[in-house]
Parts: sequence; structure tokens; C-alpha cells
Amino acid sequence: MISQKYKEMLGAKSVIRQMSEWAAGRAKEIGSENVFDFSLGNPSVPVPQAFTDKMIELLQSRDTMELHGYSQSQGIPAVRAKFAEFLNKKYGMNYTAEHLFMTTGAAGAVAHAARAVTQPGDEVITFAPYFPEYNHYVNQTGAVLKVVPADTRQFQIDFEAFGKTLNSKTMAILINTPNNPSGTVYATETIQKLAAVLEEKQKEYGHDIFLISDEPYRDIIFDGVDAPYVSKYYDNSLSCYSFAKSLSIPGERLGYVAANPRCTDSQLISAMCAQISRGIGHNCPPSVIQIAVAEVLGLTADLSVYEKNMNIIYNELVSLGFEVVKPGGTFYIFPKALEEDSVAFCRKAMKYDLVLVPGDSFGCPGYFRMAYCVETEKVERAMAALRRFVETEYQA
Repeated sequence: MISQKYKEMLGAKSVIRQMSEWAAGRAKEIGSENVFDFSLGNPSVPVPQAFTDKMIELLQSRDTMELHGYSQSQGIPAVRAKFAEFLNKKYGMNYTAEHLFMTTGAAGAVAHAARAVTQPGDEVITFAPYFPEYNHYVNQTGAVLKVVPADTRQFQIDFEAFGKTLNSKTMAILINTPNNPSGTVYATETIQKLAAVLEEKQKEYGHDIFLISDEPYRDIIFDGVDAPYVSKYYDNSLSCYSFAKSLSIPGERLGYVAANPRCTDSQLISAMCAQISRGIGHNCPPSVIQIAVAEVLGLTADLSVYEKNMNIIYNELVSLGFEVVKPGGTFYIFPKALEEDSVAFCRKAMKYDLVLVPGDSFGCPGYFRMAYCVETEKVERAMAALRRFVETEYQA
């Protein structure tokens, strides 16, 4: 008999993927240039030429077994050492290779981190709006995800609501900054306050509370925005990163978990993640990608395009009367819909070939997400469709 659990999950597919699939089907009918698809967070700027050149150089000059053979379960030691050195220099940390575990993107990093610091029955807290897949990363470990309602004024942490959710079963806090879907960046003051609360609660409950920081958008920060490195402010922290967005290589699936050297059992967590992998069928990202990225650390794609796109959309939304918090990073914006039912709102937008994602699955009904990792020329054309949609459906 097949698994009933996974069979039932087929009826609750990702809304993001569903909207993206609709857009792909519509593009076959009228041409992709006429579909304004803001559904999927797929980086739109080119991969840096230096990365492509490095890949070619490696493929032409290195031993094939070095590039294509299995690496150690925790990742290639020399790669992990380079990553540790880079993080120490950039953020003033004290990582060694033993603190890093290589993963298939940030998704793999968060999934491993959640298993490393929880047991069945434990609780993990996150803050709305949040990435919907957190439900699966956490709940399929046997732990339970608890969601703190959103502070929709600025999408920072609602500490009063957080305090009501914290309890002795809380073993981890899962944050995402810069945030998908809101684009909000938690300020240094917010992280310091969160760290102080967790330090106090660790003493009160008599056990560790880990802070899992999901950071795939860490390098997409807009001008003048305060964007602290979370692990500097709290000892029991695990940093989960992906190169998908910074290098525009989401299909290469490379990320890592970095255990704060000051956290409990910091020297064991990477090795524990390797044991976790045995149970979920993960055994390292491709060796060639580990090696290539290690050779270009600090390099990013031209991420400035995303801020340009954000300003175009933000200004248009404001002019049309939307309530919207201006993003501080990422390539997402999360306005309030013009009616309570954001699903109905997004469905109406589809009549104008605008593909938006309702905020319900992000824990924020009544809002919608736009992923503006789209060519700027197309973003500009999409604003005419947005204005036509709003004026026809809501200003008649």
C-alpha cells in the first residue's frame, strides 16, 4: 500500500508552483512576453561570467574524479575550510571547517538544522509571513511548527505575540531575514532584542533554544538598509545559506549549515547533519559545484537590478492606493490586496495575465506576493497591466 500521508499531500501542492504552472501554460497560448509572471522566485539576472569561466577551467584542467566523484558526507574539507575563512573575514566570526555542513541549497540546510536541534514533540516557532515549506521542513521531523501572527505594520517581530507563543516545549526559533515574502530585513535592534529574550528563556526553561537563521537572500540588501549577520548576536545559532540567489545558480543546489562556534556542541552539529542525511537520502551537493563556488567566494551576480525593479513596482503600487511595506532586500514585495479575499484578488488579476501569489499560505491572508526577479523591461510593461486591472476591477 502506498503512503497515505504523501498521497494526501498531492491535494495541497505549493500555491507558488501552481501559479507558475498556470503562467507557463498561458505563455504557450499568447507568448511568454505577454504573461506578467510574478509567481516564482527564480533569479533573473545572469550568472557572473567569472563563475562560468571558472567552471570551464575546472572541467578542462582538473582530475575527473576530483570533480565528479563522491565527496565526504559533510562536504569537501578544503571547500568547508575556504567557506569558514570567508565568513570569518566578512562577519568577524570564528568558524572552522568542522562548523560547516554542505547542503543542497537553503532548503536542505533548514531541513537538516531542524532535525539537528529537535526531537518529536518539540516546538519550533516562526514568524508570519513565512515561507510555506517550513511546515514540511519542521513538521516532518516530528516536531511542531508554531506561527506567530504577523506585525503587518512593518513585518518585523511582534514580540508581545511571540512571548505568548514561547513555552517550555520551544526548542528552536526559525527566522528568515531578508524575508520571503515581505522583503523585510530584521534590523540589528530586532535581532538583539530577540537574542535577549532567548537568553532569558533558556535560563528559565533550563534547556537550549536554537536560532535557525534562513539566509538565502543575505546578499540582496538595498541601499542604506541595516542587515546584521544574525549569528554575531546569539550563541546558539545556525546559519543556513544558499548560493542560488547571490550567484543566480538555483539549479545547482548548493548551500550550507554553519554552526556558531559558540553554540552548544558546535563541533558535533556538522557531523550530526551527516548522520541525518542517512535517513533522508541526502549525501552532498555535486563536487564540481562545491569546488567552483569555493573558487569565487564573494562574487555575486548584478543584484542591483532587483532594487531597480522594486522601486518601479513599489512606486506604482503606492500610486494605485495599495498598502505596502517597502522591501529592504530580496526580490519580493508583499502588498495588501484590494479586497479581503486575496485568493479572489489574484484570480481576478489572471484575467489581465498578471500572475500573483495569494498570501494565505504565507500565514497572511489578505496580502499577495510579487516576485520581481523579472527583466526590468517586462516589469515596466507589467505596470500598465496592473493599472488596468485595478482601475477595471476596483475603481469602476
